[in-house]
Amino acid sequence: MESTSRPTGGDAGTTYGDDPSQYGELRLPDGTPRGVVVVIHGGFWKAQYDLSYGTPLAVDLAERGWVTWNLEYRRVGSGAGGGGGVPATLDDIATGIDHLAAMAAAGLLPEESLQRVVALGHSAGGHLATWAAWREAPAVPVTHVVSQAGVLDLVAGSRDGLGGGAVDAFLGHPPTAADAAADPTQQLPLAAPVWCVHAPDDDIVPFSQSEDYVRRATEAGATATLVEVIGGHFGVIETDHPAWSRIRDIFDTLP
Repeated sequence: MESTSRPTGGDAGTTYGDDPSQYGELRLPDGTPRGVVVVIHGGFWKAQYDLSYGTPLAVDLAERGWVTWNLEYRRVGSGAGGGGGVPATLDDIATGIDHLAAMAAAGLLPEESLQRVVALGHSAGGHLATWAAWREAPAVPVTHVVSQAGVLDLVAGSRDGLGGGAVDAFLGHPPTAADAAADPTQQLPLAAPVWCVHAPDDDIVPFSQSEDYVRRATEAGATATLVEVIGGHFGVIETDHPAWSRIRDIFDTLP
């Protein structure tokens, strides 16, 4: 069974705010769900990229027994999709994930599926997925994170000029230690286990973003696993690619 998927806006159940970007696509599997996957698309937090990048992943995982919540949010820029950056984008991710509780109370998904909530994010979405597991006292805690070529170190991302200055545009300034509330690398150790799936030949987000995060997380006593794949930056979001098969394997073995 699948809820209505809308390219713009949402309906009363899948809208979590008044802004046109504050909505998601909810999909339900046949049978008892294995849990919920919150799919968070990338695009360097920029308004020109939207949740259509996450739709194939959400469809595939729903067919494999997961409730999927493909989340849209305000991004950096003006016009349609804009109005984001810090703190608006982070507020949307937090509110959008916590909206799962309201949808469960309304009968749109089984409440027991919220016992396992996996945040899956690509590129800038990997940043947002990992950040989401750090939130204090959330209504819906993230229990596992799968970061796909995630931007996990904002200081390094700014230094390396990722996305043509995307990190500075997202924060509104170059990152420092004062931006720890937005930077996963400055939020270690994280309670939820994290899988960092990344290809060494990624020429958009360097492999070092995941490699360094896992090293630092492990040293801090957190549970983090580096999963090396092939396929550059985008293989991890192509459902017919071996890199996505590796991610399916992670979902099949989640505790």
